[in-house]
Amino acid sequence: MGSCYCPIALTFQPALLRGLVFTYYAGMSNKIPRFIAFEGIDGSGQTTQATLLANRLQKEGHKVLLTKEPTNNLIGGLIRGALTHEWKPSNTVMQLLYAADRGHHLEREMLPALEKGFIVISDRYFFSSIAFGSLNCEMDWLKELNTQFPEPELVFYVDTPTDTALDRIAKNRFGFELFEEKEKLNKVKKAYALLAKEYPQTHILTGTESIEDIHEQIYAVVAKSLGPKN
Repeated sequence: MGSCYCPIALTFQPALLRGLVFTYYAGMSNKIPRFIAFEGIDGSGQTTQATLLANRLQKEGHKVLLTKEPTNNLIGGLIRGALTHEWKPSNTVMQLLYAADRGHHLEREMLPALEKGFIVISDRYFFSSIAFGSLNCEMDWLKELNTQFPEPELVFYVDTPTDTALDRIAKNRFGFELFEEKEKLNKVKKAYALLAKEYPQTHILTGTESIEDIHEQIYAVVAKSLGPKN
């Protein structure tokens, strides 16, 4: 496993990101209610499940923001360009871009929506940065880089076999992105398994079950968390 340790980044990162992330939540718990993240390797089905949950909650009358990382904003565009091989940043720069994109995402979209009473559902969050980033960077450095970001109340990790995920990608896209190789995704899955143990709000779903069955398992957890309907 490579190293991305960057003393300058670590020196300035907390000062830069703390102001962005805790502008609205200073003094509150680092775990934010009504904030839900979906995780999984590429092709796992986490995007499908995030969308199904958002649609169902909206039909029930909840205000919902469905969003994703990397974003479609300026910084997210740089990241997506690297993922599709349009340019090649260093491993350190890539992770700093993810962190900057996340800080901007929180400040401009997610935290204001949570303040207004929305349920925020994010298709990927800092868990993705740590799991995928661990291919080339030390996990401890990645955790330090993301430690200033608040935790979701619930995390749903769709655990899908690598071969199944790659088959899905091949059927739905013309090409593969940066991390979409079997050996790499197997390593990412191991990192996700470690993170699931570290973050107890993580619920692991079996990605080979039917879309409907996975959704119902997710909905049951979310409905219990939200409490009785008014």
